[in-house]
Amino acid sequence: MQTPSSVQQFVLLVFLVLPGVTYQYLRERWRGPVPGERQLGERVLRAVTASVTLNALYAATLGPYLVDAFRPDGGGSPYTVLAEHPRAAGLWSLLLFLGVPAAAAAAVSLWQRHRATAVHRSAPTAWDHLFGHARDRGPCFIRARLKDGAWVGGWYDSRSYASGYPHGSDLFLQWAYEMGADGSFGPPVTGTAGLYLRVENIDVLELVEAP
Repeated sequence: MQTPSSVQQFVLLVFLVLPGVTYQYLRERWRGPVPGERQLGERVLRAVTASVTLNALYAATLGPYLVDAFRPDGGGSPYTVLAEHPRAAGLWSLLLFLGVPAAAAAAVSLWQRHRATAVHRSAPTAWDHLFGHARDRGPCFIRARLKDGAWVGGWYDSRSYASGYPHGSDLFLQWAYEMGADGSFGPPVTGTAGLYLRVENIDVLELVEAP
């Protein structure tokens, strides 16, 4: 494939692929990733296919009108026409490169979501979903069984912190509690200043509502 040799060719190439890129990006955001698109090359191929489809529809339905609208009268170039009618060019660009692909992505996403047996969530992992909603739910106790069988626990509140995707998952609890061998909570650890947990050291983690 030959690379663009001028700024005009590069701009034309961007315009040709932009509808498919918009469609693919919004479809992934609204519908969520699917197993057949885990590789970058597969997603790029789908975006290019969407661009070809949308551009073909534009040419079939609006081609004659667009050619007449941007044909130079008495010489010049199409860029001269664009410079003379920037508002019309901007509105057409928003409609063809953003509006129509966004509407197509929304329609496909709603159709696939209606047929799907599972519900897509925007949180990338269960850990992010759990602690994103833990803040909405209010403070709570958290206990965890480590991989060596020991129990640790603490209090999750406004001064606690949970990190997640794309970084490694870990958890800071603002208070630490003494824990029984069966995972029961004892009194707070004397002089506690918090408890730090790394998810790779945890076997089981449970959120317990405060009484």
